[in-house]
Amino acid sequence: MQGAVDTILDAVGRTPIVRLSKIGAELEASLFAKCEYLSPSGSAKDRMARALVDAAEASGELHPGGTIVEATSGNTGAALALVAAVRGYKCVCVVPDKIGPEKIASLRAYGARVVVAPSAVEPDDSRSLRSVARRLAKSTPNAWFANQFEAAAGPAAYAASLGPEIWEQTGGELDAVVVGVGSGATAMGLAQFLKAKKPELAVIGVEPRGSLFSELARSGRVTAPSAYQLEGIGSDFVPKILDLGRLDALLQVEDGEAFRTTRDLVRLEGLYAGGSSGAVVAAAVAWARAQGGPRRVLAILADRASAYSSKIFDDAWMRENGFLPDEEGLGTVRDLLHLKGGEGVITAKAHDRVRDVVNRMKAHGISQLPVMRDDALLGAVAEVDLLRYLVSGESSLDGHVEPLVESHYATASLDTRIEELQAALAEAGMAIVVEDGRVAGIVTKIDLIDYLARRAS
Repeated sequence: MQGAVDTILDAVGRTPIVRLSKIGAELEASLFAKCEYLSPSGSAKDRMARALVDAAEASGELHPGGTIVEATSGNTGAALALVAAVRGYKCVCVVPDKIGPEKIASLRAYGARVVVAPSAVEPDDSRSLRSVARRLAKSTPNAWFANQFEAAAGPAAYAASLGPEIWEQTGGELDAVVVGVGSGATAMGLAQFLKAKKPELAVIGVEPRGSLFSELARSGRVTAPSAYQLEGIGSDFVPKILDLGRLDALLQVEDGEAFRTTRDLVRLEGLYAGGSSGAVVAAAVAWARAQGGPRRVLAILADRASAYSSKIFDDAWMRENGFLPDEEGLGTVRDLLHLKGGEGVITAKAHDRVRDVVNRMKAHGISQLPVMRDDALLGAVAEVDLLRYLVSGESSLDGHVEPLVESHYATASLDTRIEELQAALAEAGMAIVVEDGRVAGIVTKIDLIDYLARRAS
């Protein structure tokens, strides 16, 4: 029949670009959305999954009747399961325990076997997502590990399909593309193609607050991540295919802001996109506002909303997690710092001597200090770090404090809600409040307890 394609895989791509008319309407910039959630399996990952399987078939790594194994937060798994269903492969998806039931149900609908792994473990833990996937790939006869975080075919797929498609649709009339960063494949592919066409075009990456990419880009250090609820973007390790130097900026978005923007996308714009899409649009608005001017900004809406109906679009779940608080809520970090009062933020420089840092902490009666390199946050040093250093037998009070800097802290903004701060402090000893690139405050668990106690009295 004229106009028909041979399989659903031939329908991947050609997703529309839509102008946002309400979200960001106050800006001088024009915001647009690339609706990748309209792809057959519901996400931009269809482009990559098809390319990964094509490459594995061509190389002989994947044989007829074989099994595709992958570690996934759901979207890449669904895309691979779709390819497997069409081409006659089996599929095993290892997913984190925080994903919603809709994603698991869709994977099983394609015929995939789903294995759930804990998300609150270190990346090299034998129970982690990738460790379990690698083990299953080795123990399963005739299996192939897709390994989206290391496969060069991933970025190449987006450079060969999504990039040219955007260029053709926009005629190159574009100033910035804003894209979520998880494995990094989409961002790297877009940067490769679009910057070759227009070097001044900005490629802006987006991750959840709590992920480690922003700190790595800023300081060159791999820090300990903190918990976040966003799925599909962000990471607790650095994928091999990701080169942060190819991005013009990397923005962090808090869970609550991402989820509320996701709901706005559906209710105000009619765009049935998922949580990472909300994060990308929130970041696009923030970037356009900060830059000013009549820029043309394209946000990549990577997956669909139906995968989150029991979470982001459930008012009870949103309230339970502090993302859609009751009328008053518990306030924000701004309220906490105002109530806390006291002097400004005390910091240390990376080249400060240990003895000077000890004296500063003693003089101000504080147990931890942010450490700065130039004007950038390097990390933090706490009493326990100094104690460990001084009893090591290799200590020198005249040594620089930089080697003692640790990364076990959360970050927050002045507008972070107390409910979200509480979740962050459950895993970290303190939260460093960063606003417009500067350290605006330090919040510890006792600060939070004091704020809540004083508020309740």
